[in-house]
Amino acid sequence: MLKIDNLTAEVGGKTILNGLSLSVNAGEIHAIMGPNGAGKSTLSYVLGGRPGYEVTGGSATLNGVDLLALDPHERAAAGLFLGFQYPVEIPGVSNVQFLREALNSQRKARGEAPLSGGEFLKLAKDKAGLLKLDMDMLKRPVNVGFSGGEKKRAEMVHMGILDPMFAVLDETDSGLDIDALKIVGAGINAIMRKPDKAVLLITHYQRLLDYVRPDFVHVLAGGRIVKTGGADLAHMLEREGYEAVA
Repeated sequence: MLKIDNLTAEVGGKTILNGLSLSVNAGEIHAIMGPNGAGKSTLSYVLGGRPGYEVTGGSATLNGVDLLALDPHERAAAGLFLGFQYPVEIPGVSNVQFLREALNSQRKARGEAPLSGGEFLKLAKDKAGLLKLDMDMLKRPVNVGFSGGEKKRAEMVHMGILDPMFAVLDETDSGLDIDALKIVGAGINAIMRKPDKAVLLITHYQRLLDYVRPDFVHVLAGGRIVKTGGADLAHMLEREGYEAVA
């Protein structure tokens, strides 16, 4: 599904990704862990198409489509979802308005009919229920006045509504308390743990992986993957730190 080959990228003239290669098949969940500055967030931004992150070599494809040749909105329409470490606030725009426009824009790009207001609200209510998020919160401006945990839960509702093929989740566990972590983990499993979908989960810590069990864990250091293993690798990193493998 996702194939990254010898990817190099720089930010402000400094090389951050340095020959990174990774393959993720449909039905799989891969976790990427690593020390600060290893390039984890840079990888997510490069895949999502964030401005200022310049690809200097290599390739990244999603189901054979060249992601790097697409604008960010085209990547989203192709089935890519990027979950942010720090979800942004959009004053004056309600979640419902934002999500309906986003979903119908993607459906139009794929040649699908738009959802009516009633159809969309039914879908939104269903996905909000998975994350135990009150529909009244979806009527509020995007992330305005939300706690850190509420922002992450709302973002997972966004993911459920947009129904991506592939999700890149950058430190989704950041800012979550114990209860919110369980809810978000359950939401990721319900939305994305399916034979035709896949997830790249970026995290510093093992705790989220107790709820979203990965098929593979990769250690990213110096802009490339230096070690790959199963879920037990995350436990080893918790005990011994990244110096043991970096």
